[in-house]
Amino acid sequence: MSQHGVGPRAVSRSVAFLLTAGVLAVPALAGCGSEDPAGKPLAGQDIQPAPRDRITDGGTLRWAVDSVPDTLNTFQSDADATTTRVAQAVLPSMFRMNADGRPEANPAYLESAKVVETEPKQVVLYKLDQQAVWSDGREIGAADFAAQWRALAGKDTAYWTARNAGYDRIQKIERGDNALEVRVTFSRPYADWRSLFSPLYPKDVMGTPDSFNDGARKKLKVTAGPFLVKKLSRKDEQITLTRNPRWWGRPAKLSEIVLRTVPREKRAAELAAGTIDLAEIAPSEARRITVAARPRGSSSPVMGPEADRKPRKAAAKHARQQPALRGFEVRKSLEPAFTQLALNGAEGPLADERVRRAVARALDRKELAKAVLKPLGLPAVPVGSHLALSGQAAYADNSGALGGQDTKEAQALLADAGWVRGGPIKEQKKKGEKAAGAEGEKAGRSSEDESRNDDGEYIVGADDKDRQDGKAHRENDPAHLAQDGKQYKQPHQGGAPGAYAPMGTAAPAGREAAPLAKNGKPLTLRFVLPSGPGSQTLRTVADRISRMLERVGIGTEISKVSDESYFKDHIASGQYDLALYSWPASAFPATDARPVYAKPVPAADGSLNVEQNYTRVGTDQVDQLFDQAVATLDEGESRSLIRKADSRIWAAAGSIPLFQRPQLIAARKNLVNTGAFGLGTPIYEDMGFLKKGAKPASGPSGAASPSGA
Repeated sequence: MSQHGVGPRAVSRSVAFLLTAGVLAVPALAGCGSEDPAGKPLAGQDIQPAPRDRITDGGTLRWAVDSVPDTLNTFQSDADATTTRVAQAVLPSMFRMNADGRPEANPAYLESAKVVETEPKQVVLYKLDQQAVWSDGREIGAADFAAQWRALAGKDTAYWTARNAGYDRIQKIERGDNALEVRVTFSRPYADWRSLFSPLYPKDVMGTPDSFNDGARKKLKVTAGPFLVKKLSRKDEQITLTRNPRWWGRPAKLSEIVLRTVPREKRAAELAAGTIDLAEIAPSEARRITVAARPRGSSSPVMGPEADRKPRKAAAKHARQQPALRGFEVRKSLEPAFTQLALNGAEGPLADERVRRAVARALDRKELAKAVLKPLGLPAVPVGSHLALSGQAAYADNSGALGGQDTKEAQALLADAGWVRGGPIKEQKKKGEKAAGAEGEKAGRSSEDESRNDDGEYIVGADDKDRQDGKAHRENDPAHLAQDGKQYKQPHQGGAPGAYAPMGTAAPAGREAAPLAKNGKPLTLRFVLPSGPGSQTLRTVADRISRMLERVGIGTEISKVSDESYFKDHIASGQYDLALYSWPASAFPATDARPVYAKPVPAADGSLNVEQNYTRVGTDQVDQLFDQAVATLDEGESRSLIRKADSRIWAAAGSIPLFQRPQLIAARKNLVNTGAFGLGTPIYEDMGFLKKGAKPASGPSGAASPSGA
C-alpha cells in the first residue's frame, strides 16, 4: 500500500458515548424495492485486459514488493501483503472477490457451495471440482478442511494463530456423499461463512502445531494453485513462483513470477533500468512516467523528492532515466482501503463526545478527498461508511448520522462542552506538563524548537509576532507558552504553516481571534504523524485538517514520529489525540470489522482490552448490531444491521473516514491482465505479455473477461 497511512488488517473501539445534545438522527435505511445504496465502485480495475489467445506462452514477470515475508502462513500475526500475494497464486481459495469487491465462488476449486440446512443447525455443502488436487497428487478434500478448522478454532493454544473468527463457530466437518463433497456444520449461525477456507492450506501444514507454527514460514512444500513456490531467498530478497505442473485449470501464461523486494524510493530507478516490470509507485513517480509518455519536447522531466535536496544532480539523473520510462504506463484505481482521521476518546478533550463531533463537523471531507485524488485523475468522493466501500454489498453512505461540515454547529458543540473563546489560560511552567489532550512527546524540547515541527515548519496556531522576533523573544516573553503542553495566547488564524501576512498587517480584533480555553487550558490536540519519506500525502492532509480545526478554535500540535514506532508506540498504545491511518475494507464486515469498533472491556489485570479499537470509542449498541448481523443468515437483513451499526459508529465520532486510498501501478505497456486490481482479486493464470503485434481488448480496462485457451 502506498503510504497514505499505516494500516493493519482489522480494528476495534472503546469508551461509550452519550448523546448529550439531543438524539442524533439516524438516516432511514433503504428498504425492499428501493435502489441499492451500495452503488458501484468509484473506480474500476485498470489491468489492461486481453484474451488469452493474444498472450505469449511463457515469460517472467518481475514484480516489486515491499519485503520478503517472515511467514508464508496467512493465519500468523506477522503475515503481510506479500504473504497474501503468494497465497493467492499458489493455494486454493473457495471464494475470491470480483471487481465490485463481492465474494464469488472460485470455479477452479468449486462446482458449488451453499447453505443446505438451517435447522436445527446451519450446514454448508461444498462440492469440489473433481480435478482439484494438491501438487503432490493427493485430492483436495474433507481432511484438509477439517485440519484447518481444528487449527483455527481457538481451542488448542499450541497453534500460534492470529485469528479464528468463524472457525470457532464450526461444530464438525465431514465428508459428504462422496469424496468431492464437504459438509460443514456450524454450532451457531454464521452469516460470513464464505470468508472461510480462503486460502485453504493442506493438512500437512494445518495438521499439527509444529507444522502450523514453523512448517509454512519459509516454504510451502505442497500447494494447489496455478503456481507453486520454487524458491524463497532472504539473501536475494525475492520469492520465485513457477508454473504448477499439476494445475488443472487454465494453464498459467507466465513461466515464472519473481516477487522482489524493492524499496519504494528506488522503484522508479529500477523501472528505468529494466529490472522490474510491475510496481506500486508514489504519485511523484506516476507523474514522471506520465510525462515520459508524452511527445518529446512537450514537458520537462518531473523531479522526484530527492531533487529538493540535490536539485542539479537529481534532475540530471531523472533526465537520463526518462527515455527508459517510456516503456511503462500508470494503471490506477482505488485500493480496497480507506484513510481515516482517528480521535482518541480515552481521555482529554476528546473523551467528550461533543468535542469529537465538533472536530468532525469542522472537517470538509470533500476538500480533503479532492486534494488527494483529483490531481491523480481519480474520483474525489469521500468515503461514507466505516464498514464497506462503494460497490461492496454492505455499503451505504451513513455520514448523515453525524452531519457534514458546519462551522457554526462545531462552535456550538464546543461551547456546549464548556470551551470558551478568550477564556483565561494559566501559564504552565512545570516541566513536562501537557496541553489539554496532548501526550507529551515534545516535553523538554529546547525552546528554539518548541514552535516547530520536525521539518522546521511552524505548528499551526503559533503566534505571528513570536515567529518574527525569533528565539530571544520566545525564551524571555512570559506570555509565551511553550509547546511542551502550552500554546501561544494569540494563535495564528488561517494559512499554511510558514505562510505569513506582510509585516504590519493588522491583527483581527475581538474574541474570535482568541483560543478556546477551559479550566485554564487551551484546546490543543496532539496530532501524531509518521515521518517517513512515503508519508508526504498524510502530512499534506494533516496540514489541511489543522487549518480547518483552527477555524473553529481548536489548536493542533503536530508531532512526527518514525514509521517503525508510529503504530506500536503511539496508535496502539493510545499516545495521541488525532492520527491518520488506513484500514482495509472487508467483504465480511460483521466478522472482520467487529474488533475494530467493539467497545473496549476491562481485562482481568485491570487494563483495558481494546482489541484493535485504537480510538477507544465504542458502544454496547454497536456490539449488539454486529452480533446480530453475523448470526443472521438472511443476507438482506444482515446488510441492514451492518448499515445500522455504521450509522451509530458515525454518531459516536471516534473515527472519520476521509477517502479511499489511491492505487498507482507502473506496468510495462505489453503486460496484460494485471495492474491496479481495485476491489478485485488478481487472476494469476491470466497474467502475461502480449504477443508481438497483438493488441489488448478494446473497451474500458477491466471490462473484458479473459477467455480462450
